[in-house]
Amino acid sequence: MSTLMKKDACQLLDADHIAVKHLLVAYARKAMADPEGSAAERLELARQACRDLTVHATLEEEIFYPALRQAVPAAADVVGEGEEEHQEIKDLVAQVQGMDTAGPELDALVSELARTVEHHVKEERDELFPKAKSAQGLDLDALGERLRVRQQELAGG
Repeated sequence: MSTLMKKDACQLLDADHIAVKHLLVAYARKAMADPEGSAAERLELARQACRDLTVHATLEEEIFYPALRQAVPAAADVVGEGEEEHQEIKDLVAQVQGMDTAGPELDALVSELARTVEHHVKEERDELFPKAKSAQGLDLDALGERLRVRQQELAGG
């Protein structure tokens, strides 16, 4: 993430979505183009996507979701659905992280992870982010700064 441009909470979280999508697309391309020769690269792409997803879910669960729940009590159902989707993603991440080689089994897991993440991202973009942007008393710039600081802590620097 560029530190030159400050991002509000929704922009920061969406930048994470885009970064993970790029990793998952790169994985799929390598799997299709060179299934045997790209095994180590695919495994590393999958692991990086899992690390990024873990940090992202932590940011949302620790900071974004509680702030949204407080500012927009009517968003509780949508936030709850997001948390359920996070659990599905965490379960898939654990399975991916348990793999030590790339192959058809990992390809299938990463494909399922990509579909689950894509669904989650669509709901956040279509439902949660608009609620956050229209919420009275929710400072998305300050929230974005809190997310950025926590993201750096979780990423180890």
